[in-house]
Amino acid sequence: MTGPNPATAEAVSETTRRLVVELDGVLDAERVTAIVASSAEILAARPGTADRVGTSLEAFSRDRVRAVVRAEVGDGNPSVLFLCVHNSGRSQMAAGWLRHLGGDRVDVYSGGSEPGAGVNPAAVAAMAEVGVDITSHLPQPWTDEILRAVDVVVTMGCGDTCPIVPGTRYEDWELADPKGQPIEMVREVRDDIRARVEQLLAGLSPGDPA
Repeated sequence: MTGPNPATAEAVSETTRRLVVELDGVLDAERVTAIVASSAEILAARPGTADRVGTSLEAFSRDRVRAVVRAEVGDGNPSVLFLCVHNSGRSQMAAGWLRHLGGDRVDVYSGGSEPGAGVNPAAVAAMAEVGVDITSHLPQPWTDEILRAVDVVVTMGCGDTCPIVPGTRYEDWELADPKGQPIEMVREVRDDIRARVEQLLAGLSPGDPA
């Protein structure tokens, strides 16, 4: 048997240390440690990504931790989870738009049923053209903590694989898949998503997210 990847072990240690310090008095160190460790296991189990866990571990762990805090403590903000299959195109653009337009007024998550290895370069380029940087948000799976914490789940082409949580507001956006498409088509999807995000944001308000 081989031991854990040294880079992964270092990433787990560093991510745990940072989050424990940040969440001192909010979430106990034992729970933070467990979340980071399980996040590493989830990411390592994805085909072809075992040697790149450290790249996305902190972002994934941070999303899970803040979802736990939100569910238990709350922050008054509405929250939205964007779901697609690979979390590499449509859901990343939607999350990018909502972060950009909503700022600190809304908590934003995204995930995929079968996360890809990286964000679609054409999606990154199209969003950069309008001043939205999505390069740091790598594809990641959805988790139960995040599903339980959010007020709205927006699905995009994941069909029956998208999880259903009773009592949670759902929207299904029928959007063209930008994978493998020319930049002109990706721009159209980008602009379509912006219009939908603006409409979604207009219906959200602190204390009355649904």
